[in-house]
Amino acid sequence: MNEILDAILAPDTTSEDFAALTIPESYRAVTVHKDEAEMFAGVPSKEKDPRKSLHLEDVPVPELGPGEALVAVMASSVNYNSVWTSIFEPVSTFGFLERYGKLSPLTKRHDLPYHVIGSDLAGVVLRTGPGVNAWGPGD
Repeated sequence: MNEILDAILAPDTTSEDFAALTIPESYRAVTVHKDEAEMFAGVPSKEKDPRKSLHLEDVPVPELGPGEALVAVMASSVNYNSVWTSIFEPVSTFGFLERYGKLSPLTKRHDLPYHVIGSDLAGVVLRTGPGVNAWGPGD
C-alpha cells in the first residue's frame, strides 16, 4: 500500500508508473456479513445500531470486469446508502447481489458472504477493465 500512496503523493508519477504498480492481494474495508442480514429482525428502524453490523476487515482485491475500474480510495463518505446497507433496510443488499450473481459467470463474483459498503469516493485509478476508455491509470 505504501508504494501506491507514494506514487499518488509524488508530483511526477506518470500513467505508466501507475499501471506498473503492484496491486496488493487484499485491502481494508468496512463490510456487512450475509449471515447477519436478519440480526435486526423485529427491531424498529430507529433502534437499529449500524455499529453492530459493520466490520472492519481485510478483503481480497476483486478481479476487474468489463466497464470496471480499480481505484485507490483516498476519501469516502457515509451517506444514506451506507446506513441503509448497515441496517439491511429497506431490503438487504444481499438479495440484490444474489439475483445479480445468477446473471452470468462474471456477475457471480458479486454474490459473496460479505459486502463492502460505500457508494461515494474520491481516489486515483490504478487499473481499468475492458471497455473503459474515459479513465486510465493515474486519473
